[in-house]
Amino acid sequence: MSKTKTSKKDRASLGAKSVDALDEAEASAELARLAAAIAHHDALYYRKDEPEISDAEYDALRARNDEIEARFPHLVRDDSPSLKIGAAPVETFGKVTHRVPMLSLGNVFDEEGLRDFLDRIKRFLGLETIEGLAFTAEPKIDGLSITLRYENGKLIQGATRGDGYEGENVTANVRTIPDIPHSIKSRGFPDPFELRGEIYMSRAAFQRLNEEQAKAGERLFANPRNAAAGSLRQLDPAITAKRPLRFFAYGWGEVARLSAETQWDVYQLLRAWGFPLNPLIRLARSVEEMLETYRDIESGRVGLDYDIDGIVYKLDRLDLQQRLGFVSRSPRYAIAHKFPAEKATTVLRDIDIQVGRTGALTPVAKLDPVTVGGVVVQNATLHNEDEIARKDVRIGDTVIVQRAGDVIPQILGVVQVKRPKGAKRFAFPEVCPACGSHASREINPTTGKVDAVRRCTGGLICPAQRVERLKHFVSRNAFDIEGLGEKHIKAFYDDGLIQSLPDIFTLQARDKRSSSKLAEREGWGETSAQRLFDAIEARRNVRLDRFIYALGIRHVGETTGRLLARNYGSAENFLKAMRAAGADRDGEAFAELDNIEQIGPAVAAAIADFFAEPHNVAVVDELLHEVKPEPLEAVDHASPISGKTVVFTGTLEKMTRSEAKAKAERLGAKVAGSVSKHTDYVVAGPGAGSKLKNAAALGVKVLTEEEWLKLLD
Repeated sequence: MSKTKTSKKDRASLGAKSVDALDEAEASAELARLAAAIAHHDALYYRKDEPEISDAEYDALRARNDEIEARFPHLVRDDSPSLKIGAAPVETFGKVTHRVPMLSLGNVFDEEGLRDFLDRIKRFLGLETIEGLAFTAEPKIDGLSITLRYENGKLIQGATRGDGYEGENVTANVRTIPDIPHSIKSRGFPDPFELRGEIYMSRAAFQRLNEEQAKAGERLFANPRNAAAGSLRQLDPAITAKRPLRFFAYGWGEVARLSAETQWDVYQLLRAWGFPLNPLIRLARSVEEMLETYRDIESGRVGLDYDIDGIVYKLDRLDLQQRLGFVSRSPRYAIAHKFPAEKATTVLRDIDIQVGRTGALTPVAKLDPVTVGGVVVQNATLHNEDEIARKDVRIGDTVIVQRAGDVIPQILGVVQVKRPKGAKRFAFPEVCPACGSHASREINPTTGKVDAVRRCTGGLICPAQRVERLKHFVSRNAFDIEGLGEKHIKAFYDDGLIQSLPDIFTLQARDKRSSSKLAEREGWGETSAQRLFDAIEARRNVRLDRFIYALGIRHVGETTGRLLARNYGSAENFLKAMRAAGADRDGEAFAELDNIEQIGPAVAAAIADFFAEPHNVAVVDELLHEVKPEPLEAVDHASPISGKTVVFTGTLEKMTRSEAKAKAERLGAKVAGSVSKHTDYVVAGPGAGSKLKNAAALGVKVLTEEEWLKLLD
């Protein structure tokens, strides 16, 4: 804990002094005092369950800390309470790599969206109709997804979803939940077996917990989900054991075998093995029955003893689930039909323009705090200047706020009758608020339309873009460096410690040579500094898809990062090809990049633009002296097409083209849109045209559909 030179009398005086009256030295001393005090009370509350101050007193401490940091952002400390949440820090739990990714569900919000989902299944499978197909329908529990691994019938591991590929090890805590069996003795239980489900807290239990908290003078939880999350993430499992957590099973991950042909059959097996399932699960055999289930459960939602936010539909037949597979981060065979979002009204006090890592100027509405769906909302996206103009949103307006999909706050519209007199239309800036460079709206060369987003033209001279790129690089789904959050990055950037991506990995070496040590900075010590250095060191080896995503290339998200990593295999291959693509748009490397299925001209051009910039190439080269990207494992190394490039042409008779592509990718192949000398196989059906001729000219092996399926078998 940091020490300050202020006396008790001085500290008491500072605490009574208004924030506006503090000078910089006083503010620094007060932040140190508040950080120590809040850390002390957090430890009493979360570790010992023995708080010594009231909820109001605690909130006042945090509010004062936030107010001072808002006035003096350069004084934000590494141990600032604003950088922490109440539950245990992430680095206290070990990491678990999911053998089968824990993907999220796509959402629909109305009947039209549901019918579109069913049409996509029909087209993908090449069906004339979906009649005869059944779907399970079950409430979507508003809790925390968890995976439970059983080996030899014993529960050996519990892990959170995390980013879908890597979660946190919470085994000791899930063992305290009564609904979760520690062992399964049923004959025929698979070995291994990964059960997927949701941890939640019932409304009645939540109410009792908050009553106990209130009687004890302790802080109340905002809602059952937050209470469940905080309870599961306790450092001491004994605290978790005292919290009334429940569990519903809904699926599975890695499994040796399943003696079932449908989702419904698996649910019966889970019940027989002793796992709790939601009692409202139904089997729907038509879209009408699906909608009837949705309406029935929505109408009875208020009477349930737990929170739900929609209905999940899953295609019942497991063989069809396997054929459909996944797209991006979601299964094709399942969807969440969300309930209507909750709404509220509040006053818009200001519109803040934020500059992102690609230079995009994004307007953010600053609102009077309002609770929407159990969450306090103070900021909401306004998307772009056209959206502001379309909705005619003005500062001072009373606006209708909705959490889209119960997640993202957005402004639906304005309550015109409450508009204050003299409210003026918002003038969107034409210069970057961070660097003063011109901000323009690009014209799409393909469509000729003006881009909805206005972008700063300052590039890397713009400090906001540089800082945002650094924040993106260390973010959860990129390099995921624990302890190096957004505020740390901003402070280190302002002080000149980290100016570019490689600087992160040379920080410790430079610190050793420096006369001004990180451990000697305000709010730091030997332990916290070493913890940061260790966290950085631990991320010198990172998956290639994360590395690509972390570079912050425009249009390259997590899905595209994985697609590129899988297609090029290694960092060396990827970077060699991208340098060539950036140097010559008419060359073979760019054509191969553009030829990758799902990439397209716009994404290929953005990647080539990035690697055509010498500064970017120099940063990447320097970065590779510090880190080692690891190849992204193919889905199935044992398959005969793992790592091969395949092109499909003509009409396939055993499966649809989409299904064939998805299956090839699941088996580790790269699917291209046209034939080149790098193509390994062309799978040709009736009606094959120019691709078949190109294959013959290049000497590429051509397979019939029957030969292709035989190869896969």
